[in-house]
Amino acid sequence: MTTEVDSNLKKAEELAESLSDALSSGDGHEAARLSHRLSELSVPVSVSVRPQAYPRDSIRLKVGVEDGLSDTSVPVTLKVSTDMTIAQLKEKINVDFGFHPLLQRWVIGKRLAKDSETLYGHGIRQSGDQVFLFLLSATAAHFTKQQHKLDHEQQVLDGIMESMHTMQLLPRGTFVETPPQPKQGPPIAPKPPKLTAQDGWACPQCTFVNKPTRPGCEICSQARPEDYEVPNVYTPDPVEIQRMEQEELAMLLYEEAQVKEREQNYLELIETDNMGLIPNQEEVDCPICITPLPPLEGVVLRECLHTFCRECLVGTIVNSQDAEVACADTSCDSKLLDREIKALLTEQQLQRFLELRLSIAESRSEHSFHCQTANCPGWCIHEDEVNEFHCDICDETNCILCRAIHKDMNCKDYQEDLRIRAENDQAAQKTKQMVDAMLQNGEAMKCPRCKIIVQKKDGCDWICCVMCRTEICWVTKQARWGPNGRGDTSGGCKCRLNQQPCHPNCQNCH
Repeated sequence: MTTEVDSNLKKAEELAESLSDALSSGDGHEAARLSHRLSELSVPVSVSVRPQAYPRDSIRLKVGVEDGLSDTSVPVTLKVSTDMTIAQLKEKINVDFGFHPLLQRWVIGKRLAKDSETLYGHGIRQSGDQVFLFLLSATAAHFTKQQHKLDHEQQVLDGIMESMHTMQLLPRGTFVETPPQPKQGPPIAPKPPKLTAQDGWACPQCTFVNKPTRPGCEICSQARPEDYEVPNVYTPDPVEIQRMEQEELAMLLYEEAQVKEREQNYLELIETDNMGLIPNQEEVDCPICITPLPPLEGVVLRECLHTFCRECLVGTIVNSQDAEVACADTSCDSKLLDREIKALLTEQQLQRFLELRLSIAESRSEHSFHCQTANCPGWCIHEDEVNEFHCDICDETNCILCRAIHKDMNCKDYQEDLRIRAENDQAAQKTKQMVDAMLQNGEAMKCPRCKIIVQKKDGCDWICCVMCRTEICWVTKQARWGPNGRGDTSGGCKCRLNQQPCHPNCQNCH
C-alpha cells in the first residue's frame, strides 16, 4: 500500500511539473490532458503564478496603521514587490516592527485581505498606493506567550534550514573535520552608529536615518525637524539629485494644476453669475408641492440655496403683498433677487409686480407726493426746498404746497379762485374743506403777511412764504422778524430772546 502511494506521489510530481510547463508555454490542449491525468490520482495540488510573471520593480506602499485604542492612523511606508502575498507582508511587519501575524488584519480596497492573496491581485501596482493595517490586541486574537515562544523557536529553525543550502553533502562514511564553531547566543542588535551632520537626520518617530535633503521620513513620512539644516559641505548623490529634481517638477506641476483649477472655478462662477436662474444639479423634492425635481428641472435660490419648482416660486411672487419676496420656506429669512423674479415671471406678471412695488414704496415713504392728475400713477419724493413736481407721465406741473395743479396761477390766486369756486363747484368745495381741515389740525397755516396757505413739508421750524418771502416760525405760526427786518423781535417769534425758546416745541433751529 505504501509503495502504491509513493508511486502516485511520484507520478503527481511529474505531472504537476509538466502541467506547469504547459501552462507557461500556453499549450492549452496539453495542459487539459495533464490536468485530467492529474485529477485521476486524487492528490492535493495547488497552482500559483510564479514571481517571475510579476513586475520586478519594488514599490513604496503607504500603510495606515490603526488599533482599537488610537483615534488616528499612523502613516508608514514599506518597500515591497507586487507579487508578495498577504502572508509574506505580515511576516515582513513581524520582522521589521515585531507585530505577530496573528495580530494583523490587512484592509485593501475596503475588503479584508486573505493570506494567500497577492498585492497585485488587490490592485497594488505603483508607489503611493495605500492600504490599511489594523492591529488586534493579544486578548482579542487569543495570542498567548507560549504560542509566541513556539513561533520564535520555529523562526530559529527556519533560519537554520535556510543556511543548510550552502552545506556540502558528502558520501556516507566520509568525514571532514570542521573547525569548532563558537557557541552562538541570541543575536545582538548592532549599536547604531553615532550620527553626524553628513549622515543625515534621524526621524523622531521611527528613528530611521534619512538623507540630509529629504523633507520627510522615507519610512513613516514624518516631517523633518524644523531646527535641522542641510550641511553646506554635503553633496547629494545622483539618486538624490534625481529625487530632488522630481520633487521640484512635481511641485511645479502641482502649482500649475492649482492655477488651472482656480481659473476653471472662476470661469464657472462667472458663467453661473450670468445665469438668471440656477438649476438644481441633483434630484430633489420641492418642499411645497412635494413634486420630484429631476436635475435641471428645479430652481436653486442664490441667497439661501433652497430648491423649489418654478410653479411654486411663481405663485409665491404673485401672491406676495410685500415689495421684497421672501423665500418660500417659512423658516428662511432670505429674499428672492430681482434677477430671479424677472426670469420667473411673464411680462404681464412682472408689470403687475412692479406696479405693486411702486405702490408699496409710495405708501411707506414719509415725503411722497402723488400727481394730482386723475388716474395718473406718477409720484415723487420731495425735498424741503422743492415746491413743484413736474410729472413725466402726464406732463403736468404740481404745486406741492397747494397739493394741486394751478396752471398759469400762483398759489395766492389759486387759493382765492378755490374759495370762489367752492360756492358752486362740488369738487372745489371738497378741496376747500380739505384745506380747512389741514389749517385746523395744524398741518398748514396762513402766512402772517400775505395770508396765503403754506405748509412745512419737513426739516426745521424755519419756513419761507413762496409769495412774499416772509420768514415764518412754524411752531408759533408768527413772523420770525418784525417790520424792521432781521433782529426785530416784534414779529411774534421771540426765539432766543433772553436765551429762551419761542415755544415748548421749538427745536432752536431758526
